[in-house]
Amino acid sequence: MSIPSISELSLLKALWRQHPLSAREIHEQVAEELGWSYSSTRKTLERMLEKGMVAQQVRHGVQVYEAVLEKVGTLAAFAHDFGKRVMEIDTPLPVNMFTGSKLVDERELARLEQMLQHWPEEPESP
Repeated sequence: MSIPSISELSLLKALWRQHPLSAREIHEQVAEELGWSYSSTRKTLERMLEKGMVAQQVRHGVQVYEAVLEKVGTLAAFAHDFGKRVMEIDTPLPVNMFTGSKLVDERELARLEQMLQHWPEEPESP
């Protein structure tokens, strides 16, 4: 699974909360957090479209976007990558670090825990 950058994750979170959204609507939701221009939002959406992270369609004459990447799987991959690559943790991350998150509900939290506890082994390098 492709792990989104921090800015891509911000756009995905906006789309997971509400979808579909136009580029302008997405920009309005992330502008304060990212502190960038509308053209940067558009460019990031174009790259995400090329990577298959979002889908685009026209509704009522307006181009709108929806997340293609599933929320819990993407968050699990992001957390796993952070734990392994950044924190150098070889064991599953404790799910209690996600307790209180506004991004996931109890059912999603349970799925996230399951995914992190049973992360597939990575093949050894030759």
